[in-house]
Amino acid sequence: MKKVLLLVISLNIVSCLLAEDGYRLWLRYDKVDNTILLQQYRSQINAVIINGSSPTIAVAKNELFAGLQALLDKKVFETKEIKSNTIVIQRKAAGIIDTRIVNYDDLGQEGFAIFTVKGNVKNVIVITANTDIGVLYGVFQFLRLLQTQQNITELNISESPKIKLRILNHWDNLNRSVERGYAGISIWNWHTLPGYIDQRYIDYARANASIGINGTVLTNVNANAQILTKTYLEKMAALANTFRPYGIKVYLTARFSAPVEIGGLKTADPLNEEVKDWWKRKADTIYQFIPDFGGFLVKANSEGQPGPQNYQRTHADGANMLADAVAPHGGIVMWRAFVYSNETPTDRFKQAYDEFKPLDGQFRKNVMVQVKNGPIDFQPREPFHPLFGAIPKTPIVMEFQITMEYLGQGTHLVYEAPLFKECLDADTYTKGKGSTVAKVVDGSLDNNLISGIAGVANIGNERNWTNHPFGQANWYAFGRLAWDHTLSSARIADEWIKQTFSNNKSFVNEVKGIMLASRQIMVNYMTPLGLHHIMGTGHHYGPAPWVSNAGRADWNPVYYHKADSAGIGFDRTVSGSNALSQYSPEVSAQWSNLNNCAEEYLLWFHHVPWKYKMKSGKTLWDELCYKYNAGVDSVRWMQKTWEKMKSLIDEERFKQTKMFLSIQEKDAAWWRNACLLYFQTFSRRPIPSNYEKADHSLEYYKALRFQFAPGNGNSF
Repeated sequence: MKKVLLLVISLNIVSCLLAEDGYRLWLRYDKVDNTILLQQYRSQINAVIINGSSPTIAVAKNELFAGLQALLDKKVFETKEIKSNTIVIQRKAAGIIDTRIVNYDDLGQEGFAIFTVKGNVKNVIVITANTDIGVLYGVFQFLRLLQTQQNITELNISESPKIKLRILNHWDNLNRSVERGYAGISIWNWHTLPGYIDQRYIDYARANASIGINGTVLTNVNANAQILTKTYLEKMAALANTFRPYGIKVYLTARFSAPVEIGGLKTADPLNEEVKDWWKRKADTIYQFIPDFGGFLVKANSEGQPGPQNYQRTHADGANMLADAVAPHGGIVMWRAFVYSNETPTDRFKQAYDEFKPLDGQFRKNVMVQVKNGPIDFQPREPFHPLFGAIPKTPIVMEFQITMEYLGQGTHLVYEAPLFKECLDADTYTKGKGSTVAKVVDGSLDNNLISGIAGVANIGNERNWTNHPFGQANWYAFGRLAWDHTLSSARIADEWIKQTFSNNKSFVNEVKGIMLASRQIMVNYMTPLGLHHIMGTGHHYGPAPWVSNAGRADWNPVYYHKADSAGIGFDRTVSGSNALSQYSPEVSAQWSNLNNCAEEYLLWFHHVPWKYKMKSGKTLWDELCYKYNAGVDSVRWMQKTWEKMKSLIDEERFKQTKMFLSIQEKDAAWWRNACLLYFQTFSRRPIPSNYEKADHSLEYYKALRFQFAPGNGNSF
């Protein structure tokens, strides 16, 4: 009986060790399951030559050996002699292989080249770069080729990032709550730092480096001045030391009122000499702890955060004061343009443009203005922000939200790459046709020397990092597009699926189909035809288009949809708020005419009669009913498609995703029912009888409360 019991325990332990809990993300170096390719890889790779001994080269070596030996299921040796079937890792300056084939000038500081050597020896693959971090990026790319089962017999790859600063923004608080976080508490355990370095910090750095992310803002934009004290600088220095070999710089959010809160000053006026001196000394102290500190991210004069306007100064005054403090050390300031005021009666859409457009050319060279992808707030679909292309003398950091505040939070399967691409590929026309948002962001349109892109992280201390298994795809997609914004959503999905789940063709094709359709499906069941900002107050979970009693006008959904007996939608044409005037004439012309406006933006820019005839031939009301119902039906299609995948992947992640899809289906029906019942009170038209009837009354939906919904966080 004891032997049987021990056997059962042993089998359970093995089962737990082999369980797919999602922790490994897309860095699953499991044995290649294609027998023919596996034999080819094994015959082509026997040994590795490593040139260099820096901490970055050391982690590149460890990653390469761990990946090769697991993927190939064979021992790979380190050697110093070039023979056939060898991988050579070398920087340009330490080369032992003729690399005249490589244009190192094009590679820059972070690019890499991977090529196959032609000559007497066979199957010699060189991974080379100008810098150690370029070598590390090349190693991750080579392992990606093996994970996605690519042919490696004739390699000639040369890559460098299109955007210089590729940064995750963590909205993490010092008490470990995460504002708009849906994957547990913060991964930063400030209590045990600096003495305890969790393995998760190292794996976080590995994952980011594998997709080219080179910066992290550790703390919430609703900042806490305590992060600038010696106690916390010691903790941050420990993280910076951990991340440095992976090419990741640490940035901090600066509380503008810190000189008063922790500095003993009576003012934080950016033109006050004592205040300037305080920030310079604080910057000097930070760089003593973190010599490669990246700089500050600042949210000021927005949603109650202090800023220069408290002292009748401009955003440029505030940003330049901080920029001068970090400039001697090579630091930058990222000043967020997410500003709006209840005291300003204009359309919230227009406020950031109105405040920042006049300041173009007034910022220091090391200041970047960080602009959200759209003019309101990370909605399921927004037109691109009018500031893109409008301030050519000022580098812009694109800000995307990876965490799914408005996209079902931590439980809906929504692949965000199509959302990111829709914005990046949009044409601003500010310098003629082809002046895309991506060219503004990468600096090429206006010849800006620095460029940046930021993503609000969806990471928490859940074992699988992002709560929903498919949330990992959005972290991955952000990094890949930050590196190369020309990549397609389909290619990125293909890579991620193969690395994260399986190379099985049927699985890849079916799941990729779900992913590529998921964003539009979500728009249909939440905010079709240009509806926006109609979610619940505060927690932003679920529909609440009826809310009209929030603390300020532009926090109310009724402010945005403006439904009445005549129609629905926000008129932003010349007859309304005239927000369209902030775009170039070519862009404005696309959306200003009701009859020509793309229907996905219709209610963004027009107040449309309920009986208006859509392209489908339906009235606006009937089209709205159709979109909401199509969204629900499409989630059910996702469920059925996923069910077919059961035999093709591990049971753990299959069940987890299945349960989340069930939640998503219920939520989609909730959005449909609540919104249509509410808007029907204005349209006074019937919901077509061929659609499902709502399972509750409008009063029921209005009465729902979610007091402890996750993600609210604490603003200190």
